[in-house]
Order: sequence, then C-alpha cells, then structure tokens
Amino acid sequence: MATLLSSRRQDVLKNVAAGYDYIFIDEVQNIPYIGLNLKLLVDSQKDTGVFATGSASFDLRGQVGEPLTGRSRFFHLYPFITKEIADNLVTATQMLPNLLIYGSYPQVFVENNIFEKRHILESIRNGYLLKDVLQLDNLKDSLFVMNLLRYLAFQIGNDISYNEIANNLGTTVKTIQRYLDILEKAFIIFRLQWFSRNLRKEISKSPRIYFWDNGIRNIIISNLNPLENRDDTGKLWENFFILERIKLNTYMQTYSNYYFWRTYDQQEIDLIEETSGELKAFEIKWKKQKPKPPKSFADNYTDAKFTVINRENFFEFLK
Repeated sequence: MATLLSSRRQDVLKNVAAGYDYIFIDEVQNIPYIGLNLKLLVDSQKDTGVFATGSASFDLRGQVGEPLTGRSRFFHLYPFITKEIADNLVTATQMLPNLLIYGSYPQVFVENNIFEKRHILESIRNGYLLKDVLQLDNLKDSLFVMNLLRYLAFQIGNDISYNEIANNLGTTVKTIQRYLDILEKAFIIFRLQWFSRNLRKEISKSPRIYFWDNGIRNIIISNLNPLENRDDTGKLWENFFILERIKLNTYMQTYSNYYFWRTYDQQEIDLIEETSGELKAFEIKWKKQKPKPPKSFADNYTDAKFTVINRENFFEFLK
C-alpha cells in the first residue's frame, strides 16, 4: 500500500480510493511524496474523506502541510484526558495514583497488570519516542537524548537554565535549544514561558519544562514507585494538572496562552491562563492548603481570578 500511495500517478491513487467513503493512513510521514499524493487523491476523489496520522509532527506538517494548503485540517490527539475516563470527582480521585505514576496513554491506561504497564511504557520510551526524535536530521546520539530527558524530568516546576543544562551535559546552549525544540515537536515535553507585564520584580528569562505524559516522565527516570514511596508527588501533581488543562482547552477549542509567574523575591504562581485578555491563576497543591494570591500579583493584576487546585476541587476544572 505504501508503494501505491507514493506513486505520484493520479490513476493509481484513484484506484486505491475507489469504493471507499473514508481512507485511514497511519505514519504518513514515512511514505515518500505523501503530501503531493494526498493532494492528488483529495482533488480526484472529492467524495472520499482521508484521515492521515503520524506520530512525528515535524515530518507530518513538513510533508503534508504545504501541498494540502486549503485542503486539510490538523488535529492533535493527546493521551486520554480526565473528562474521557471519569465523570465525577470520586472516580477521578480513585484514578489519580495510576494517572500520576503511569500516565494516560490508552494502551497503558487500560492495562491492569502493573508489570505489563511498565513493559508498555518501556516499549514506548525505547521505540517510537526515541525513533521520532532521532530520525530528524539523522540524529544518532540516543544516550545524549536520554540524559537530557532525565535532566528535564527532575526539573519539573523549576525554572531551567540553558547554560546550566549545557554545562552539565558537556555541550553548547545552541545544541540544547535545538534538542528541546525537537522534543517539543515530538510531543514529549512542552515549555511554559514566564508571564510578565514588565513589572520591576518579575522574572522574565527562564522557561519551565513539563511532560505530555506522567508515565513517560517516570519511565525516563525508571521510577514507577507508588506515591507513598516518592518524594516528587507534588511535581507529578503539578505536571498532571497543567497538561490536563491544556489538553482539555485544546479539545474544547478554548484558545489560551499558558505561563507561570514568579518574582525575584520568590513569589510565584504555577499556572497562568490568558484567554481573550482574561487571566486565570492556578496554584497547584497536593496537600490541602489555602494560600492567598501573592500580594504583588494581587496588587498588579486585580482582575485575575486566583484558584488553589487540590484533590478536593481539581475535577471541576477538568470536565
């Protein structure tokens, strides 16, 4: 089938689609000339819907996007969101230990055996996760990629320094920034930038790194221990809530920008959502706490809505 889809002959492509209302093509970035061929297919078979999927967004957009300008629509399909697997706070709370440790990739989530869950996560880590990263520009150094990912996994919720990472890994800032860009495009990590309106005390230099799936983060550092035996539960909780908000808003077509906020005197807020000029501020706490908004933030952003997220109220912000 891959040979037929790379033929660049309209008659061949027309025969492939003949008699079908829909065609599903997986890993399209691996098919030569797929962008041009999909254009020919769409133009010649206007009654046939084509769904083209791929795990490597950099290749997918590069090969498909330009030839199909005006003929395509892109969707990001994330791991399960909380709304898909729980319909109330009790159920969602019961699921939290599994979600924080093993994440929400569908094949991991539906597996009940914890040893098999580990095996699946290891397969994802060693298989397509690294494959997608390394295939760009024929990168070869898988050890460097894993060392970088391990470093980032321990820095969840912390401001990162490109210089510090480069020094620790024995490379250059330019190389670190390039690899981070690749890891983002492969949907392994995402960056939150600082939120600043140029107030004197606000920090506006270093981003923070989060992972698109807690299970992937944990298998990268080979730690799938239960929550009671961990010292990073707060980081996992923060990572979980932030990524769930982004996934939910994306699916609900709520177009928001996401930031963190911090000042030089250590006042901070974990997540700032900016939607059509309105600000929502979330402080994310695993243990039950009711902190007030930082005075500097409250004084300067009087219209922002501040909420403390904990295990008693998180579900209402994820449904």
